Amino acid sequence: MKYFLSAALLFVLLCTQVNAQQIEAPRFGKGILNFVQKDSTWSLKFAARMQLLGSGTWSGNDGDYNDFESNFLVRRARLKFDGFAFSDKFEYKFELGLSNRDISGGSIYTGNTPRYILDAVVKWNFYKNFVLWFGQTKLPGNVERVISSGDLQLVDRSLLNARFNIDRDVGAQLRHSHTFGPKFLVREIFAFSQGEGRNVVVGNIGGYQYTSRVELLPFGAFTDDNEYEGSALEREETPKLMLASTYDINANAVRTRSNMGTYMENDIGLYQTTISTLFVDLVFKYKGFSFMGEYADRNADDPIAKNSDGTTTGQVVQVGNGLNLQGGYLFKNNWEVAARYSNIDLDRAITSKPTENQYTLGVSKYLVGHKLKVQTDISYLSVIESSNQLMARLQVDVHF
Repeated sequence: MKYFLSAALLFVLLCTQVNAQQIEAPRFGKGILNFVQKDSTWSLKFAARMQLLGSGTWSGNDGDYNDFESNFLVRRARLKFDGFAFSDKFEYKFELGLSNRDISGGSIYTGNTPRYILDAVVKWNFYKNFVLWFGQTKLPGNVERVISSGDLQLVDRSLLNARFNIDRDVGAQLRHSHTFGPKFLVREIFAFSQGEGRNVVVGNIGGYQYTSRVELLPFGAFTDDNEYEGSALEREETPKLMLASTYDINANAVRTRSNMGTYMENDIGLYQTTISTLFVDLVFKYKGFSFMGEYADRNADDPIAKNSDGTTTGQVVQVGNGLNLQGGYLFKNNWEVAARYSNIDLDRAITSKPTENQYTLGVSKYLVGHKLKVQTDISYLSVIESSNQLMARLQVDVHF
């Protein structure tokens, strides 16, 4: 209730400033409120979105899937504020997650509180094509993770993303772009972050995280940066391609998946080891066709967590590799058919986890682009020497 009252108070305060603002009436999907100061010294856009998901899973072997589970939930429910302050060269973004899935994961490291804050970041274009980001936001990891959860081609992200992504962290990012010749665009990103993930309040543990990413766009920029959106809604009139690679080093990491996963606790506190993660990905779009490919590989100096006397704790770093291939075709009536193949091959000698292969077929109807859409998919998960799984999902996205 107190959060609702706070939001209501904010709305009232904004409305009392109507006489001092130029108010735009956004189209559906462009935000609920959009304020611009008369002298253009600041702006604010307020938006909300939700994803309503229903799913069913059948587990078993040899075609005998008798173990059934169903689930209905508010998968995501979020509020987003963004705009510029003083100058359009100084932007900000603030995003809150309100669903149980959004705020779960609280621990002693987050002050035993829900993790409401997703993004709290400022972006300063301080010189030509150089932009400095500071705060909590997504690291420049695999392309699928950087794509907003509201702009996905299928109901949710792949197994590769679930096992290897480096998500959000607190720190600084330096971004730069330049062009060779008439079209060849190159973008470079370097991030320095705390290395324990989002909403950590106990201070730095272990070392720091260093992330570098390079993106090559030989045919020029995608329309409205839609390389970071699922599907081919922009229907590129000429072929567009992005080839990219990210290398991430988390020095003296204390979690099983770099800045994600379980904390590796031992008899003297937390076990530390340096974890490195490599991502290679590509995005191709032309007219109604889209394709995305990703490869991930994770290693650690010593992936088996130990106590001070050398005995093992039972925790291990999730080392191994993954592959994700995904493509789709968008028809002119905005129906789309998409398919995905994901392979996860963790080091079984260390993790004891078998190889996983997942095959997904999905259908989407885009009513107002990604802002209002209905998506459904069915997946078959094959797990070596273990039970297999069929999963069917239906999701509705609404973005105001």
